[in-house]
Amino acid sequence: MRTSSGSATALPRALEPALWLLFALVWFGSLGYRGLIHADEGRYATISLFMLHSGDWITPRLNGLLYFEKPILQYWMGAASFAAFGVNDFAARFWPGLTGFLTVALTAFTARRLWGVETGRYAALAAGSCAWIVANSHFLSLDMGVSFFLAAALCGFLLAQRDGASPRDARNWMWLTWAAMAGATLSKGLIGLLIPGATLVLYSLLNWQWAFWKRMHWLSGLALFFALTAPWFVLVSERNPTFAHFFFIREHFERFLTTEHKRTGAPWYFVPYLLIGLLPWTTLLPRIVKEGWADRAAGLRVGRLLLIWSVFIFAFFSKSSSKLPSYILPLFPALALLLAHSFTRMAPAALKKHLLLPALLWLALLAAWPFVGRFASVDSPLEVLQPFAHFIAAGAAVFLLGAAYAWFALSRGKMLAAVAALSFASLAAVTLAACGHDSYGRLKGSKEIVAQIQPYLTPDSAVFSVRYYDQTFPYYVGRPVTLVDFVDEFEFGEGQEPQRWLPQLAQFPARWLAAPRAVAMLTDDTYQLLKRQGLPMKVIYQDPRRKVVAKP
Repeated sequence: MRTSSGSATALPRALEPALWLLFALVWFGSLGYRGLIHADEGRYATISLFMLHSGDWITPRLNGLLYFEKPILQYWMGAASFAAFGVNDFAARFWPGLTGFLTVALTAFTARRLWGVETGRYAALAAGSCAWIVANSHFLSLDMGVSFFLAAALCGFLLAQRDGASPRDARNWMWLTWAAMAGATLSKGLIGLLIPGATLVLYSLLNWQWAFWKRMHWLSGLALFFALTAPWFVLVSERNPTFAHFFFIREHFERFLTTEHKRTGAPWYFVPYLLIGLLPWTTLLPRIVKEGWADRAAGLRVGRLLLIWSVFIFAFFSKSSSKLPSYILPLFPALALLLAHSFTRMAPAALKKHLLLPALLWLALLAAWPFVGRFASVDSPLEVLQPFAHFIAAGAAVFLLGAAYAWFALSRGKMLAAVAALSFASLAAVTLAACGHDSYGRLKGSKEIVAQIQPYLTPDSAVFSVRYYDQTFPYYVGRPVTLVDFVDEFEFGEGQEPQRWLPQLAQFPARWLAAPRAVAMLTDDTYQLLKRQGLPMKVIYQDPRRKVVAKP
């Protein structure tokens, strides 16, 4: 893939910075709109918040219990965000929001350096509108952070090994690549090395190009990698002798090879997430695959490398016995680069037909709006679903307006204007739909609950979670809660510190009666069981899924 010929599309000087400012306002402005939900958002917010409270920046704890499933970087960034912005939902999501924004900016910068200003603009629009990047940047999990660092490693390598790179530039970009792999490793483990390394091996085997292996700056690069990663791994292992086996064996090899984590899926599990996640550009996928593989440059074949990167990530996580939808997120920045290069060589008329699928999908959501009542149930009542449907309908209307303008612009040969219109329409539509989820998300979070029961949460109140656990409960309560007859992902921590929980329900009544004041979250089934035993309880909150009781 060579730099596209021709000059960049002329733009008024102030327009591009204005569009970036608008993009940033929409991107960051919605981070704090929704309450956090179970499970990932509550889990990672809780770990970061209690790390800030405890001052222990080495040993992560979830709800007060040892938690070694993931490395430390996300927790550090979350704790730093709470320290900077206060304890609120915006601060909780700031790190994925920031790394998502930086992923878009880095993708644009890389495309600009590789192929020119115009391609850089298209890369920003492609990445910034990609549904999976937008959605995961506004949801608190580990995946946007690790995706950013993997994208930085990929982009750093492309810029280091590009034709015409000076020795100094090559060295500096390779150092960035090694540092980015360290960031990915500290974010989610050994995939920080595995994904870049496997991609390069496959690329060399398929293209029989090996020269770049001599330009990797191995000594200084490895020194940098270990200088960034080793200190925490050494310190946490010294303080917690069980860490190394749990983290490296159980959370890497056993997670990949066994179904212990109960996140199984068919080999095609990720297909719908790829197709939905690439919206509004999904139907361009065959085109960019064909163009990427056709790259036969004498030097680094960027198109092929991006394609191999994407295919390996998809295949690797498809093979894994533990699957979650966001695991394939790191392939989307590579697809955005392929899309950007394709846009510069595409006739405006050729893009028209690709507007139809996303437009029809959003039109179908808009058409379903009046019939939202049919999806209501005891667990998801109409008063919860209806506001969600209103937001989705608003997002659909915005997207359809953007698609209509894009069609109009393409009819007049205005390719960049059309892509920009569709991109901002997609960003707005996905953002509105995500904001609308808050009404439904209240059933999967504790923000509203804690606001209502606040008078019962005095400093001396014992707080329990009985045979049920909402990950957001300790975060919004602001303190760990005592688990009763609940294990799940706490198995390791409860085994290491059994004094911090109650393994049997039979132990709970005595603890409840002994506490001067007490509050507990539980399901209706557990409530009825304890009520039959005569345990004094006053219901202070209930919804279709759980109750909160206080000691009378």
